[in-house]
Amino acid sequence: MVHDTLQVPAGGQVTLTGWVSRRRDLGSIVFIDLRDRTGIIQLVFDAEKGTPKAVLERAGQLRSEYVIAVKGTVVQRDEKVVNPKIETGHIELSVQELEILNASKTPPFYIEDGIEVDEAVRLRYRYLDLRRPEMQQMLKLRHQVARAMRRYLDEHGFLEVETPMLTRSTPEGARDYLVPSRLQPGEFYALPQSPQLFKQLLMVAGVERYYQMARCFRDEDLRADRQPEFTQFDIEQSFIPKETFQSMMEEMMVEVFRDVLGVNLATPFLRLSYQEAMERYGSDKPDIRFGLELTDLGDLVTETEFRVFRDALAAGGVVKAVRAPGCATWSRKQLDEWNQFVASYGLRGLATIALTEGGVKSSIAKFFTEDELRALASRAGAEMGDLVFIAAGPRQVVLPALGAVRSRLGADLKLAKDGFHFLWVVDFPLLEYDEEEGRYVAMHHPFTMPKWEDLPLLADNPLAVRAEAYDLVLNGFEVAGGSMRIYRREIQNQMFERLGFSPEEAYEKFGFLLDAFEYGTPPHGGIAFGFDRLVMIMGGRKSLRDCIAFPKTSSGTDLLTGAPGDVSPEQLAVLGLDLAERVRSAKSLV
Repeated sequence: MVHDTLQVPAGGQVTLTGWVSRRRDLGSIVFIDLRDRTGIIQLVFDAEKGTPKAVLERAGQLRSEYVIAVKGTVVQRDEKVVNPKIETGHIELSVQELEILNASKTPPFYIEDGIEVDEAVRLRYRYLDLRRPEMQQMLKLRHQVARAMRRYLDEHGFLEVETPMLTRSTPEGARDYLVPSRLQPGEFYALPQSPQLFKQLLMVAGVERYYQMARCFRDEDLRADRQPEFTQFDIEQSFIPKETFQSMMEEMMVEVFRDVLGVNLATPFLRLSYQEAMERYGSDKPDIRFGLELTDLGDLVTETEFRVFRDALAAGGVVKAVRAPGCATWSRKQLDEWNQFVASYGLRGLATIALTEGGVKSSIAKFFTEDELRALASRAGAEMGDLVFIAAGPRQVVLPALGAVRSRLGADLKLAKDGFHFLWVVDFPLLEYDEEEGRYVAMHHPFTMPKWEDLPLLADNPLAVRAEAYDLVLNGFEVAGGSMRIYRREIQNQMFERLGFSPEEAYEKFGFLLDAFEYGTPPHGGIAFGFDRLVMIMGGRKSLRDCIAFPKTSSGTDLLTGAPGDVSPEQLAVLGLDLAERVRSAKSLV
């Protein structure tokens, strides 16, 4: 390997293999940059320095991405020609032997870092894209993070147990990927959305401490940080208090970041309740690398003549603000664009107050005196040169909308501090009400334990019930979600009833779990790390596709293999499937 030459003294003989990265042919001298996954080294083919004539002529045939093997002598470079950009820049290899192992067509893009090429081309030729040093580094980082997490869990007595990939379709939130059964015609397996039920069964089985690098599948709309198939680092433990388990996960993250990145994390991580996170940041996964917390203006506008504010408060809503530092001079066109931005979150618009050298400028100036406007801006923490955005309406609309404004301001104004900032968000609501479906749904999943003190509320005031749930947030991304689990059948039955399942439906879908709860199930809880997302953040990348060897596009397509694709009529016949009528029916529903 190229990296190994660093240990070889000048004058030592080495044999190297790899790809031709660059070639410079000066006639009597040929320079080749040889690349393998450990780095790059310069090869020198020079007859005056011992390269046989035939080898020099063969070097002239080399082109980018040819695979070669060379044997030569390590030479210390003159100080004037040291290349500080590569680790081996102080040495080179004077080549005496060359073998061309394989030729290469001209690649569709340069195999180097920092290329500007359409992502579709990169994914179509993923095997070439992965040769680039930065992509090799991402694969290495992924391996190192997995190794560090495994090492920690192994040292703490956890067993790695695999759970099935072909299982039963159960209603857990997202749509399932289905696999038809040949042996049971007309019946289907489902690929697991998560190992949730099986890891709980492992707790029933007395495994007590379990983990798994689990492949998960969800048929849902995709984006830069979501893939149809992804990896969860899944962990479950019995007989452990929630706070102790969270501390263990903090300790694991501390070891992972120290061992892999050389970064020291401060503990304990900040803990925010779901309600506090939403009120202060407008998000249940807030980025705490910058301030700009939301401010409540309700008590300052209770007597206002401005109906938008007054009506919102009268209806039980809120009037909230967020500061945009240094943005007082934004144009009307810019402000209109922000109104369009919040419209996608269900907000009708934003009121503004700008503190400029020429005075206070506001879209609601005719309803307030200048002193009143300054008081509102002051409450939001604004100073000279700042702009204040104000939103009014139902709490469930205003908070997420202003949270999105805050996040965008942080990104556009580059406010986030360097580093990695973790926090826990805890005490989530157990349930939320789905207006479209007209029923309650689990905020996390149906197996999350309610807080004991809130359990009596489940029948008559379900939205007031808090869950023993916790999310781990890193730099504005949820990187892990977990909870203590329901482990008593009567509580699980109550949960299913509140979710709208009849006893027969619940047993038909989850009877195997309910039966297991009859045989001494221990208290237990766990967490699932979004492994791809964690690696993405640690590697400083913007897209999950950079952290997965062979990812899908945003439409769920594999550009390398062409999946998904057609299958033959013979394959369908074996499975007892007639797609023509099914496709027509599906299209009629779209």
